[in-house]
Amino acid sequence: MTFVQIIEYETDRQDELDGLFDEWASATEGKRTATHEFHTKDHENPAHFVDIVEFPSYEEAMRNSDLPETRRIAERIQGLCSSGPKFMNLDVVRDEPL
Repeated sequence: MTFVQIIEYETDRQDELDGLFDEWASATEGKRTATHEFHTKDHENPAHFVDIVEFPSYEEAMRNSDLPETRRIAERIQGLCSSGPKFMNLDVVRDEPL
């Protein structure tokens, strides 16, 4: 079952976070289990961000979270956030093209 993780946070250091994401993507090439990511910014609040990350399953998401590269980057990301990150873990129960 497809699994989605929503990550919500606030930062005024988005350029640094983008650099960390690029570093993580390079370091986890061939190992990560995330299949798709939306990086979104709140239209009303430019410091508020929500990332939506898709995985094949909950188990694959947890495997991705357990990667040493993911753990290292996650610690650094927390230091750049003024609020969060907060996580929401969702099983996809319906997926419809519109």
